[in-house]
Amino acid sequence: MTAACAPVDLSPRLTADVAGHRLELIFDGGERLIRLLDLINGAAHSIDIIMYIFEGDAAGTRIVDALLAAAKRGVRVRAVIDSFGSGDTPDSLFAPLRAAGGSVTFFSRRWRSTYLIRNHQKLILIDDHVAVTGGFNIADDYLSPPRSDCWFDIGMIVKGPTVARAARWFDEIHDYAVNDDGKLLMLRRMIREWPVDGGAVSWLVGGPTQRLSPWARAVRADLADARQLDMAMAYFSPGQGLLRRLGRVARRGRARFVMAGKSDNPATIGASRLLYGYLLRKTADVWEYQPCRLHMKLIVIDDIVYIGSANFDVRSLFVNVEMMVRIADAGFAEKMRNFLGSLKPDCDIVTPDSHKARGNWLTRIRWTLAWFVVGFVDYTVSRKLNFGLGDPDPEV
Repeated sequence: MTAACAPVDLSPRLTADVAGHRLELIFDGGERLIRLLDLINGAAHSIDIIMYIFEGDAAGTRIVDALLAAAKRGVRVRAVIDSFGSGDTPDSLFAPLRAAGGSVTFFSRRWRSTYLIRNHQKLILIDDHVAVTGGFNIADDYLSPPRSDCWFDIGMIVKGPTVARAARWFDEIHDYAVNDDGKLLMLRRMIREWPVDGGAVSWLVGGPTQRLSPWARAVRADLADARQLDMAMAYFSPGQGLLRRLGRVARRGRARFVMAGKSDNPATIGASRLLYGYLLRKTADVWEYQPCRLHMKLIVIDDIVYIGSANFDVRSLFVNVEMMVRIADAGFAEKMRNFLGSLKPDCDIVTPDSHKARGNWLTRIRWTLAWFVVGFVDYTVSRKLNFGLGDPDPEV
């Protein structure tokens, strides 16, 4: 069964100009694929890719074919792909690209201390001039026109001076994956020493630091005195410290959370629902998106917007290698806040009464188990464990 992902028209692109940068947001997966292919086909010097999931399906094959054509015309092509997220993808998919001079390296490809740390980033760089990031992976579910089994996500195209910093980060991750894969202390140092410039458009990273990741520390600082908070989050299961900070914003101002009502990973929905009661008691609004699977990672705090690869869960806050773009601009923040508000007709509004009716004692035990598993086990593993929380991705 097919259905549109949202009542809002996803075909127009949401654009903004911020501090010498051009930002373009694409919500339609089919259009994302077209734009990616256009960018790859137009590359003159280099194409660099970091990706968590890279499938060998129709969309993945079209991307690989475009990369192969680029390599044959002399463009340098490099890719770093997570070995676990893309574990079912045959290495033979990339053999022609390698034969044409392209480089494809798998992150955490051996059983070492970093094996359970996932490279969850999504980044595509064209000629060190254009960057594409967001929550989407290279697979049909993320790069197809809206339908009931798609992932509703954001692809953000960035043009401007700070793309050079994203290119610098790619160089560091690529060199690490090629030469030092599995060296945990080196990976920690790279992430810890990545500079946070505090500009209007900042590229923040995260990973296995001993405390909150650098991107998460930036969010925590922005929440300190915030009065408005809007969040659309695929996987939401933070620890108590950050959860309390979210509650304080709701108490002194307004907080709105758009959560996934459908997923291929029922455990992540259960983990989120465990925390709804606290948010509702703090007067936050909680909505569950229904038409299809929500995969966004979008946070709006007052006049600041975060878009990128990181969920608001323990793995993304403490463990996984992530990338988030922090955009400080009141006009852009208002656009994103209005976009989230437009999703309300396609959401179930969670109330204290409806949440209490759904959460009997057995269900709450299941939610608690899901929270622990989602926090410490990779997503590709946890999606196989639904704890009796329902079938994944029910039809609409």
